[in-house]
Amino acid sequence: MHFSEYGGPYGELSAALRYLNQRYTMPDNRGKALLTDIGTEELGHVEMICTMYYQLTATATIEELKEAGLCCNYAQHGGEIFMTDCNGVPMTTANIGATGDPLADLSEDMAAEEKARATYEHLMDMTDDPDCLAVLAYLRTRELVHFTRFKELYDYYKGNNVNE
Repeated sequence: MHFSEYGGPYGELSAALRYLNQRYTMPDNRGKALLTDIGTEELGHVEMICTMYYQLTATATIEELKEAGLCCNYAQHGGEIFMTDCNGVPMTTANIGATGDPLADLSEDMAAEEKARATYEHLMDMTDDPDCLAVLAYLRTRELVHFTRFKELYDYYKGNNVNE
């Protein structure tokens, strides 16, 4: 398993930083509270992802790490879980969209949640481990909930002409 949901463009760390940053330019406390709540929850998801990856790799041999495609991560970081995507590209803030426009940012947030959902589904396709599947399914479900909350706030702002 790779670290895409930790340091990848659609990962939990990018989401947490995106939402916690965007909350400052939300036009009211409703938006600020939602972005704070979801951003904080995403930090909890970072913990879950890191714990799962650590448990999967902590006792792995060098040969098992090589077979899993993690030899480059090991060479640079040893047993550390480093913030990269599945190709080993380090996490970058270039993936964090923020415009200061509530409707544009919420549209970005909905898209980010859908991308994360798709990534979790792809990860679920690659394992038959029931413990991993349970965590991935839970996190996938949270992406759906977050999308719904962002859509509700988007519709509320759109209906109240927030940008006009």
